Parts: sequence; C-alpha cells; structure tokens
Amino acid sequence: MNIYVSNLSFNVQDEDLREFFAEYGEVTSAKVITDKFTGKSRGFGFVEMSDDEAAQKAITELDQATVEGRTIKVMEAKPKEDRPARSNFQGNGGFKKRY
Repeated sequence: MNIYVSNLSFNVQDEDLREFFAEYGEVTSAKVITDKFTGKSRGFGFVEMSDDEAAQKAITELDQATVEGRTIKVMEAKPKEDRPARSNFQGNGGFKKRY
C-alpha cells in the first residue's frame, strides 16, 4: 500500500520516515519529496508497505501523531492523475510574457 504523509518537519529525511513506519511492518520504500531546484524538503512524503493490514494499522495510529513538534497527517495515497502539460503558449501565435 502506498501511504501519503504530510505536514512533516523540514528536518525529516527518508530514513526517518522509514523508521516511523518500520515498527508496523516491512517498509519497501520511504521518500521525502524535495524541491527540484533547492533540494529542500517540501514537507510531505510517501511510504510503501508490502502488507496492507500493517499499512492500515500504521495509518490509523500515526495519523494526527506529533513528530518533531508537528502534527502529521497520514492517509492512503491516491493514484497520480494524468494532467495536461503546462505551457505559456497562448494559442494566438505567441507566448505570454512573465515578469
């Protein structure tokens, strides 16, 4: 099961996230999402657990838990939706200007 974790402290790293969930069962992956330009945490991440029952228990027990002074939100991750590519093209033969 893929789990979404939000409101993480910006100090939380992948390994910390893995440790939070490891006491509930096998964690197959844990990733804190970072800004692609600065490399700093964006305050959320994803955890994958192989056992759905253990994952559900982790969600129930960790949702609203306080980690590093912040109340985290834990839920089953929703599938990523296909979104159209963003573009600055206006369709009138030009691109809109960014100031």
